[in-house]
Amino acid sequence: MSIRRLLGALAGLLALAALTSASAAAAAPRVEEADLNGDINNIMSAYISSSVSRAENDHADALLVMINTPGGISTSMDEIVTSLLNCHVPVIAFVYPSGARAASAGLFVAQAADILAMAPGTNIGSAHPIQATGADLTGDLGKKVLNDAVTRVRNLASIHGRNADWAEDAVRNSVNIGAEEAVRIHVADLEASDLNSLLNVVDARVVPRATGALTLHTAGAQIQDFPMPFWMLFLNALIDPTVAALLILLASYGIITELSTPGAILPGVVGGIAAVLAIVSLANLPVNIAGALMMLVALALFVADLKANTHGILSFGGVLALLLGMAFLVNTGPIGLGVNPYAVLIAAVVTSGFFILFIRKVWQARRRPVTTGAEALVGARGEAREELAPEGLVFVRGALWRAVAGGSTIPLGSEVRVVGRKGLQLQVVASDGGPKDAGPKKEDG
Repeated sequence: MSIRRLLGALAGLLALAALTSASAAAAAPRVEEADLNGDINNIMSAYISSSVSRAENDHADALLVMINTPGGISTSMDEIVTSLLNCHVPVIAFVYPSGARAASAGLFVAQAADILAMAPGTNIGSAHPIQATGADLTGDLGKKVLNDAVTRVRNLASIHGRNADWAEDAVRNSVNIGAEEAVRIHVADLEASDLNSLLNVVDARVVPRATGALTLHTAGAQIQDFPMPFWMLFLNALIDPTVAALLILLASYGIITELSTPGAILPGVVGGIAAVLAIVSLANLPVNIAGALMMLVALALFVADLKANTHGILSFGGVLALLLGMAFLVNTGPIGLGVNPYAVLIAAVVTSGFFILFIRKVWQARRRPVTTGAEALVGARGEAREELAPEGLVFVRGALWRAVAGGSTIPLGSEVRVVGRKGLQLQVVASDGGPKDAGPKKEDG
C-alpha cells in the first residue's frame, strides 16, 4: 500500500512539473524570425509579406527580420517596406552576422523597422537609385526618381526618430558606414553581437506607431525561425542570370534535338520544361534585349551551318554571338549579378560541340540513301531471267521479281537496273554495265 501511495505521489509531481513547464513556455515571449538574405525581388517580397501575416495571426511579441542584402528591385523593396510599416506587431531589423550589409534597397527596408540593430562588422548605405542595367538615371526621369527616393527614406528615418539627413546623403551620394558609426550618429538604434543580447536590450522599449505606441516584450523570448519554404527557394534560385542563360540553352538543345529526331519525346519534354522555367526566370530579371537577340542569332547561325556547306564559318560566328549574348543577357549593375563568365565559356564550348558533332551527325544520317525497305531496291542491279517484252522475271538482291521493262525489249541474261517499284513489280531498264547485285545464278524451277 505504501508503494502505491509513493508511485501516486511521484506521478502527481511529474504531472505538476509538466504543467509548470508548459505554463512557463506559454508565458515566455515569442519572437518569429524571417531571413532577408540575398537579393530583394518579388519572391523575397512575397516571403516577407507572408512572414508579417504569420506573426500577426500568431500574436507574436515581435517580428525579427535578419538582413543581409546587396539590394534589388525597387518595386519589391516598396512592397516589403509597406508590409513592415503596417505590421501589427513590433518589427526588429537586425543586420547580421558580421560581414552582412543592408545596402541599396536594404537601407529602406532597415529604416522601415521599429528597431534597427547592427552586428559588429556590418555596414549600411549606398542607396543611390540606378537603372536595372547599372547605368545612372539622368534627365528629368533621374530627378523624379531621386527626389522620390530621398523623400521616402527621410520619412522612414524620421518616423522612427533616426538620422534623416544621413539617410538622404546615402541616397544622393551613396555614402556607407559601419555599425559603430551608424549607432553613434543614430542611423541605427543599437549594436548587438547576437540575438539573445539584442532581445534582452530592447525589452520594454516603447516604439511609436500612428495607431498607438507598442511595447516590446522580448527578454528571454523563444525565437521561432520560419525560413523561406522550398518552393520559394526554388523560384528564388531561378531568378539568377546564369541559371536563366543555361535554361535558354537547355531549351534550345531539347527542342532542336526533338525536331532532328522526331519521336524521341524526352528531349522535347525537357526542352519545353526548360523553356517555361527560362521565361519565369527572365520575367524577374532586367533582360538586355541586345543580349537576348544575340543569343537567338547564335542559334540561327548554328542551325544554318548544318544545312549550308560553309566549312564551319557560320558555327564560328555562332560561338562569338553566343559569348556576347550570354555576357550581356542580364546586367543588374553594381550589386554584382550577371551571367558567370566561366559559365559563358563552358556553354560556348558545349554548344559548339552539340551542334557541330551531335546534331550534324544526326542530320547527315537522315540524308543518307535508304538501305532497307522498298526504296533500297531503286538503283540496284540484277539479271533478266526471262526475256522482258516488256514483262518477265528478274533476279535482284537474292530474289526473283516480276518486272516490266522500260523502253525496248531486254534479252534473257542481260543486266538490268531497277528504276522504280509498284507493289511487287519492279520497273527496270537495261543496265549500261557495272557490278551486278544478282548474286549467285540459279535455274528457275
